[in-house]
Amino acid sequence: MKPGQVDLGTAPGPWLPPTPPARTSQLRRHLRRWLAPDLALAAAAITFLYALLLFDGPSKLFRDSDTGWHIRTGELILTTHRLPHADPYSFTKPGAPWFAWEWLSDVLMGAVHQGAGPAGVVLLYLCAIALCTWLWFRLTWILEGDFLLACLLASPMLSTVNLHWLARPHVLSWVFLLAWIGTLERAPVRFRIGHAAAIACVSTVWTNVHASFFLLPALALLYGVCFAATGQRPARWFFLAAAAGAAGSLCNPYGLQLHRHLAAYLSNGALLARIGEFQTFNFHSEGSLQILLTVALCAIGGTLALTQRRLHHFLLLYGFLFLALRSARALPVLALLLPFANRSIRDALAELPAVTPALRYSANLRRLELGFRGWFWAPLIVGVAFVVLQAPTVRARTGFPRDQFPVQAAARLDELVPAEARILAPDKFGGYLIYRFEGRRKVFFDGRSDFYGLDFLNSYIDMVQVRPGWERLVSSYRPTHALLPVNYSLVSVLPGLGWRELYRDSTAVLLAAPGSGISGGY
Repeated sequence: MKPGQVDLGTAPGPWLPPTPPARTSQLRRHLRRWLAPDLALAAAAITFLYALLLFDGPSKLFRDSDTGWHIRTGELILTTHRLPHADPYSFTKPGAPWFAWEWLSDVLMGAVHQGAGPAGVVLLYLCAIALCTWLWFRLTWILEGDFLLACLLASPMLSTVNLHWLARPHVLSWVFLLAWIGTLERAPVRFRIGHAAAIACVSTVWTNVHASFFLLPALALLYGVCFAATGQRPARWFFLAAAAGAAGSLCNPYGLQLHRHLAAYLSNGALLARIGEFQTFNFHSEGSLQILLTVALCAIGGTLALTQRRLHHFLLLYGFLFLALRSARALPVLALLLPFANRSIRDALAELPAVTPALRYSANLRRLELGFRGWFWAPLIVGVAFVVLQAPTVRARTGFPRDQFPVQAAARLDELVPAEARILAPDKFGGYLIYRFEGRRKVFFDGRSDFYGLDFLNSYIDMVQVRPGWERLVSSYRPTHALLPVNYSLVSVLPGLGWRELYRDSTAVLLAAPGSGISGGY
């Protein structure tokens, strides 16, 4: 090549962009971060798809009828631009004071339902469930848990948490809980004004989403007391965080009255004993082995945490272990705390020389995936799920299951029963009827146990179990019709009082009281 000439094969220019090694390496890192999912995102995606397809989320997320009145309450708020302070749904306690403490969740569910129907509600809660799995793994890494142990513990965690995979606000509260615990574990030493503002805002949102908001200041206080007692780190940040959280919780439509109402409700043991989800889980039931494993692992992890001088981890695990053994509702929350057991078990295994190679290998796997995130796949999976939910076969089974709720019987109510009828129905049917008729038909009873109270529940139980005096109880509520599950004792004894059967299917029976003026049949 002559002097002054340029080699077009190697010289930079518009015909051949430069590709420095550093720039290529940076591009690869960006691609890996966006395209290669880490374990947390991969597990979240698996959880999402499992809940959608194998768990049959479109139907099973609606297996609790409370979903119905949550949706309609949200739509009512969006329509009237006002929060309800009195009952709009029942004929047994019409206009009585009512604390709609989960109004923000209701608005979210109502807005999604208005825009996309039941499929939108399913998609909302599938995303929340998957986010919980992602946060569960992120909490594991914050606690410096073991990679392989995390993979093993994911199975009992999911098997326990799916007990309460429902389209109800408590699933949203799990997101707040995991995020808050992760914040406590990474809390800085100095408390700044920005921290107080952020914590107060989160507390305000949590308070209006779900009644578990008290966990925010309570857990911060727990951490503060433990650190003050052990001197392992300054406790001032946690005490101030608890104060900020408590202050933020007052920003709700009912003020301090909400706290008093919840305290009275949660301390009423006689009332909670009559609510199924607050009762002890039946560990003899089918599929309970994984749940027993969760309980055992948390007990082991809590004991090891105490021996390792992590008092806050010990109290956290054993506190929720105590609650989980008393109430099935706390079992999923206990499962979400398995990252603490992971940390304790890993530290105990680290003292065994024979296990050191396996722990080192697991640590290498964790380091290998540090550059992975895979954010590209998250919206793609959600988009695919939305398309799947629109398929005719999936849409046909999206919503309240026909084998558990009076879906077919409700379709006949407009034909056989006037709109002003007083229909005697259990709480499981009540929430569905509120949803089905958009609150236009008033119900006898639904799942708002704090609203109806202990005396009403006692009367209801005596009535449906046909205990002495049940006839007087039935007549005291002056029902014109009854819509009951086919296996209820009332179905067989009401005809003896002159009630006539109007409709029956495999799920429900519709009866008319004497003198109801209904002569139709099926």
